[in-house]
Amino acid sequence: MKKSIVLLPGDGIGPEVTAAAANVLKECAREFHHQFDFQEHPVGGTAIDLTGTPLPNATIDACRKGDAVFLGAVGGPKWDSLPVGKRPESGLLALRQGMGLYVNVRPVKLLEPLRGMSPLKPERLGDLDLEIIRELAGGMYFGDRGHSTEAGKERSWDTESYSTPEIERIATFAFARAENRSHRLCSVDKANVLASSQLWRRTVTAMSAVYPNVKLEHMYVDNAAMQLTLKPSQFDVMLTTNMFGDILSDAAAALVGSIGLIPSASFGSGAPLFEPIHGSAPTLAGRDSANPIGSILSATMMLRDAFGLNLEADWVEQSVVRVLAGGYRTPDLVAAGAKRVGTAGFMEILHEEMQRTLEHAERYGWGV
Repeated sequence: MKKSIVLLPGDGIGPEVTAAAANVLKECAREFHHQFDFQEHPVGGTAIDLTGTPLPNATIDACRKGDAVFLGAVGGPKWDSLPVGKRPESGLLALRQGMGLYVNVRPVKLLEPLRGMSPLKPERLGDLDLEIIRELAGGMYFGDRGHSTEAGKERSWDTESYSTPEIERIATFAFARAENRSHRLCSVDKANVLASSQLWRRTVTAMSAVYPNVKLEHMYVDNAAMQLTLKPSQFDVMLTTNMFGDILSDAAAALVGSIGLIPSASFGSGAPLFEPIHGSAPTLAGRDSANPIGSILSATMMLRDAFGLNLEADWVEQSVVRVLAGGYRTPDLVAAGAKRVGTAGFMEILHEEMQRTLEHAERYGWGV
């Protein structure tokens, strides 16, 4: 298989976790005889420093031509004084919009060796394995915004807005995802307060007639946040808006031990984009302290969901679990008795485990 992959390292720890993901993809290509061609482009604060804009034309052009895109992270205090539309994060929003991405899948799955890292008691945690389907191209992040000053008083506003077609396309994806899992879908909104949420709920309810095998439940976002901490295993696929999905997925990440563990994939009309959900963590940059697991699992989502390479994805994921089972932990996961390693150390141990797994599979038959 031959594929073109665009790397957007970004800012902070972005380059470190992007390098980790790229190394895993290169190892997959080498061992399974694929050809992955990589090209790297700036985005976010790094791009501002180089070109004066958070999303250079060359970057978005390359992303549109690639088979898949991998993003590290953007942002940092260096650029905090810039206006909202000029900050590194605006480059990320423009990237999603320019690539036609409107679906963001954020799987939150407990890795068994890390069960003790969860802040929840075992009886509440259960076997946590859910997906948050976040609408990515609408809502408050893309709605009308403004700022005015009248009589010495400042006022700013951001508008939450959705149309029926926007809701239908993300709901179609979520219903299909639920059909391939446990046939349960929870749609999260704030329909008791927001007009946009009332349209969201009506539209999703109407669409449920097309998917009779999926059990649809509606939940207000504040209750959903509470239920995630009371009994997260009650959820399987959660469908929600851009802002609510951003917030709920970060909250859910804490339940499995660290936001550094959570991958994501974004889909739409063009090439898919993969990225860990964590931020740029500028205080950790260059200190060999970043957790690369979220980026590695984002790479496995690329292998599986973009390229159809299930065996390769399983190989990497199972190797990650075995490294964790061996007691190795990055600083964000360190607990009593753990073997603390940095980013580079974790990747070295993972490489060794992947090779052991490969040798075992070759000797006894493929069943990684």
